[in-house]
Amino acid sequence: MKQINIGGVPEHFNLAWYLGLKNGDYKAENINLRWHDYFGGTGEMCKGLRNGDIDMAVILTEGIIKDIIAGNKSKIVQVFVKTPLQWGIHVDAKSDYNSLEDLKGKKAAISRYGSGSHLMSFVNAEQNNWDLENDLKFEVIKNLDGAVEGLTSGKADYFMWEKFTTKPFVDNGTFRRVSNLPSPWPCFVIAVREDFLKTNKADVKTILDIVNTTTEEFKQIPCIDTTISNRYEQELEDVQEWLSLTEWSQENITEKTVEKVQDELFKLNIIPEKWDYKDLIEEL
Repeated sequence: MKQINIGGVPEHFNLAWYLGLKNGDYKAENINLRWHDYFGGTGEMCKGLRNGDIDMAVILTEGIIKDIIAGNKSKIVQVFVKTPLQWGIHVDAKSDYNSLEDLKGKKAAISRYGSGSHLMSFVNAEQNNWDLENDLKFEVIKNLDGAVEGLTSGKADYFMWEKFTTKPFVDNGTFRRVSNLPSPWPCFVIAVREDFLKTNKADVKTILDIVNTTTEEFKQIPCIDTTISNRYEQELEDVQEWLSLTEWSQENITEKTVEKVQDELFKLNIIPEKWDYKDLIEEL
């Protein structure tokens, strides 16, 4: 049985993978798929792909495109979630910050440089006409627990993360959410290391076929909202709202979308150049 390592954030988006593993769907195809939680998000997964710790990753679109251009020898093989990520912009609940304007020039907590929380802070700044040179400052906090410590201690002033994942921290009075920012593109894609893909393309295709079967029928799974609520300790009404906003994909990312992401990253000086579609994408 072939072992294949895949990484992703331990969030509700990835429950479809857990269900397939639990049901033995991958082992039935002679694949020992090993899931690795990456609490540090996209930046940490990019490092995992570069180091060969994982073969595949369920990763933020903008983060992996940026890192491939920066030398990560991986390719995007499919969009996993085609709807935007709903980024919440959070502050310490006891702070005096009540609006986005209050955060201009303040310090953003980011999981690491190159992460979604880092890249989307530029998108947020641009949308609010901030000076990208002077109005953005960063404090690396590694993960959600680090963000709690960073904001409550005053090391950082605000933190951007998926709003449903952070909702329990808003509900318990740790954070206050001052705004939302949907990503301007599909949020999660599946990326694979190039050298692994060369010799294991058929197995990667089998893995995608299995998870796509699950995501196609995900919302019809009996009591799926209750399952998510219990597993991820979220309020049922929040899960139901999230399900209403979220659509999975079984297709690869389009050339138009890749162009849009690169245009934005280039405009913000996050990437030094734009690449051809074929250099970022692998069609299976």
